[in-house]
Amino acid sequence: MEDAEILALYQQRSERAIAETAAKYGAYCSAVARRILRNEEDAEECVSDTWLHAWNRIPPDRPDPFSLYLGRLTRWLGLSRLRDRGRLRRGGGEPTLALEELEGTLAAASDAASLAEYHELTAAIDRFLAALPETERRVFLCRYWYFAGVAEIAERFGFSASKVKSMLLRCRRKLKQQLLEEGYL
Repeated sequence: MEDAEILALYQQRSERAIAETAAKYGAYCSAVARRILRNEEDAEECVSDTWLHAWNRIPPDRPDPFSLYLGRLTRWLGLSRLRDRGRLRRGGGEPTLALEELEGTLAAASDAASLAEYHELTAAIDRFLAALPETERRVFLCRYWYFAGVAEIAERFGFSASKVKSMLLRCRRKLKQQLLEEGYL
């Protein structure tokens, strides 16, 4: 079923929308949740919460693209679950390491007081990502969106771990410079 048809089911408040969403995007959302939570049971609960939140938010939300909307929702719920359990403070694996790496780059920006500032910062990061060469962008997203480990990224792209680390360091420095220039830090 196409996304427009699934979204129409949400608009009609048909419970079939959840079943169709799960059939089309269940594997994707499960992969996002497992990467963050590193626990199958927690990941299943997170994906179930994703369907519930999508049901409660559509309408009025009109997600486009739908897959990205669901991925963001799953990621947000997974990180919230980690934070609630206190695993981020105690160390929760790759998500914790990746967030700590970005801490110095986005520290001031994460204190955004208003939703408008948050959206402006998001747009600045989107511009930064769009300007990166494709390989650097994919490595950056693997690490900081999907929380892949350095060794996993190195294997996936055929790089050494040190090359991945230096690429990520350069990307963080570029991001910080851009945010400084645009007045976000």
